[in-house]
Amino acid sequence: MNSVTRNKVQRKFKMRGFTIKFEALSEIHRFLSQFADAEDEAIDFLLEELRKRSLKSSMLDKESVQKVVSLFLEANAAEGLTDGGCGTAADALKIIDAFDFPKFRYDPIKKLFHQYKGKPPIHGDASAKATLYKDRFLLLFQKLSRDPHFSTPVFDSDISEYGSCQISTIQSLVGQTGKKWVMGLISQLEDGHFYLEDLTAAVEVDLTDAISSAITDYHASEIWFFSENTIILAEGEMLLDGIFKVKTCGFPPLEDREKSVTMFSGIEFFGAGSLTKEETIRLKELEKEAVNDMFVILSDVWLDNEDTMENLKTIFSGYENEHVVPSLFVFMGNFCSRPCNLAFNSYASLRSQFGKLGKIIADHQRLKDNSGFLFIPGPDDVGPSNVLPRCSLPKYLTEELQNYIPNAAFLSNPCRIKFYTQEIVFFRQDMLYRMRRSCLMPPSNEETSDPFEHLVATITHQSHLCPLPLSVQPIIWNFDHCLHLYPTPHTIVLGDRSEQKTFNYTGITCFNPGSFSNDNTFVAYRPCSREVELSAL
Repeated sequence: MNSVTRNKVQRKFKMRGFTIKFEALSEIHRFLSQFADAEDEAIDFLLEELRKRSLKSSMLDKESVQKVVSLFLEANAAEGLTDGGCGTAADALKIIDAFDFPKFRYDPIKKLFHQYKGKPPIHGDASAKATLYKDRFLLLFQKLSRDPHFSTPVFDSDISEYGSCQISTIQSLVGQTGKKWVMGLISQLEDGHFYLEDLTAAVEVDLTDAISSAITDYHASEIWFFSENTIILAEGEMLLDGIFKVKTCGFPPLEDREKSVTMFSGIEFFGAGSLTKEETIRLKELEKEAVNDMFVILSDVWLDNEDTMENLKTIFSGYENEHVVPSLFVFMGNFCSRPCNLAFNSYASLRSQFGKLGKIIADHQRLKDNSGFLFIPGPDDVGPSNVLPRCSLPKYLTEELQNYIPNAAFLSNPCRIKFYTQEIVFFRQDMLYRMRRSCLMPPSNEETSDPFEHLVATITHQSHLCPLPLSVQPIIWNFDHCLHLYPTPHTIVLGDRSEQKTFNYTGITCFNPGSFSNDNTFVAYRPCSREVELSAL
């Protein structure tokens, strides 16, 4: 056992009141070596099981540990989890629709998240709009409050190159001089005049000389899109005319997923159900063995386009003849080559095209029997409106397809999938074009000039899939939480009609499968290794 693991084990066991003999430490090491990717969970599980037993002494010997380990391994063997079997993707997948996503609100007084009970109404009152912004602000602020760079310095020590980054409320800026740090949401309360707002007040800001910069070295980045509705950290000073002149600005720093999960252990933000330590360990072992599971993801699948339908046949035929067929096909809209707006009058034809797709899939028996099929609407697909989250495709359009493929699932946009322990978010929206159009300051090109990387950094630092003004992209006020990215998921799929891209940002796998109908591009994704294979016909 290396010194880091040994110290961790001894510290955790000591906190629970246990003293470990040398032989017991060796036995613990043998147990942990089987769970290299779930070491912390394995230690916690072992501690919990030992706590349940009536031990004669707090001094742990080899026999006490060995008994717990043996029972655990026997249970695993009985369930066939350690004999090399990797289960099926159907058993591994949990699908969460946007409108079933749990809603949590942060209480800044108690410093806890509280889950909203019941289901919020679609049509919110006026206060729901204000709550939307308040929830976004508090979500980022509670992360920032744990960052050491923004803590009160001890003995006048400088924590970062900027010195003390202690956050001041906007209300407290009145009558103040000198450099101040504030956190606020960019808004345009008057035409041509931009403001920063927090929970206390709003102040007009001057961004003409502002420099976009990484505020800290903790997951630092300078590749953001600044637009209205984004929440920023700004360093500047108050002028005599009451305007806050910004010198340096950036986004709130990221927080490691594991830190977020540990901080609020017991809360299941994703909506897939809570897992015990034992279940988490088992699922991580299964996940490592699921090397054959693969997702095929296509965006912009125009069913009214003959070339697209022929290309789909080619893809299905190719995978039908593979030794192991894909576990899941994900089709993201738009499903028609022209917007399904008030001028659209070809619903019968589109319904027929869905039926034709169902027949094509049914003609490939191995895919029909062994693969899953998910359908996520695009921004111009049939629906009551273009607000987010977007409802799933209406049943009258898809029932012919379901006659051929009964297990096809039609979800809202965005939607979430949990694959064993991995959390994957799917979002179909032409975000890159809209974000660039709404940008107030050009992003820095020092780290990268790739706009997709700018987009990924923006949504992850904002912990929100669509931090655009509501006038650009309307959102159902009571369901804004469906677009939150907290804790950060393992994988984010951003369906966009722009160029096919992949980007691993601070351990988060992000990719755009590209436009299948325009560019014949798609992605084959292996969740076990988080390997993204950019593909094209």
